[in-house]
Amino acid sequence: MRAGDAVEIRGALARLRRATGLPVAFGGLVEPGRRQVRISELSGTATPALSALAVTPGNGLGGKAVALARPCAVTDYSVSRRISHEYDVPVAAEGLRAVVAVPVVVRRRVRAVLYGALRAAQPLGDRTLGAAVQAARDVEQALVVREEAAALMAAAGPGVADPAAGVAGAAREQVREAHAALRALAPRITDPVLRAELLDACALLTAGTVPSPAVRLAPREVDVLACVAAGATNGAAAQRLGVTAETVKAYLRSAMRKLGVRTRGQAVVAARRAGWLP
Repeated sequence: MRAGDAVEIRGALARLRRATGLPVAFGGLVEPGRRQVRISELSGTATPALSALAVTPGNGLGGKAVALARPCAVTDYSVSRRISHEYDVPVAAEGLRAVVAVPVVVRRRVRAVLYGALRAAQPLGDRTLGAAVQAARDVEQALVVREEAAALMAAAGPGVADPAAGVAGAAREQVREAHAALRALAPRITDPVLRAELLDACALLTAGTVPSPAVRLAPREVDVLACVAAGATNGAAAQRLGVTAETVKAYLRSAMRKLGVRTRGQAVVAARRAGWLP
């Protein structure tokens, strides 16, 4: 598991426990090239019994969730007739009874499983199940964003933004679109290392220029200008950045004031001259 993936799983488990009051949560990713989930993240556990446990599709509660690609829950794990019992020993060692397992599905493929559990045999309510599903969706979104970011960063190779490479026309527009997409993705990344890598890629796309100290734009102002430079309307920029159209307008007005211009087009040109945009 990459460090960034571990951060996303860990954060989702912490949010799940806070939202539900469940004493225990754990999970892990499907191992690359192998059809099994490796439990790598533990929250609230009292023993190491579940650590590094390999769960295969169809086996146990988590394996059933993987095989069906949908949430599964049991009221009392050790005696449930709805699952197989390959993992009863580590589950019993941790003292778990009621358990829910939710798969993280990205582009129709199960990528991870999140578990929440009680040390008492009682039904898990709709609120708990809903919170577990939401935690899995948080991880889904993070993995999708990570993959999109990796693809954009690959497209933004060191030579792409090199003026000596003769980038022009359609290729230059692709550079600007990649820059806008990276700027929009960066705030959604919770892993600070990956977020820094994305912003470094943005710097590559501006040909390594250092923004003029005479013009100090806020990060969100640059994000909005990047979207505008790529041809986005205020509404499209708002959707991409996860804000309202009015917020986009406010950032745009502020950037225009700092740049000393009166129109969107002038703002883009001025921002490029100042080294903020490719």
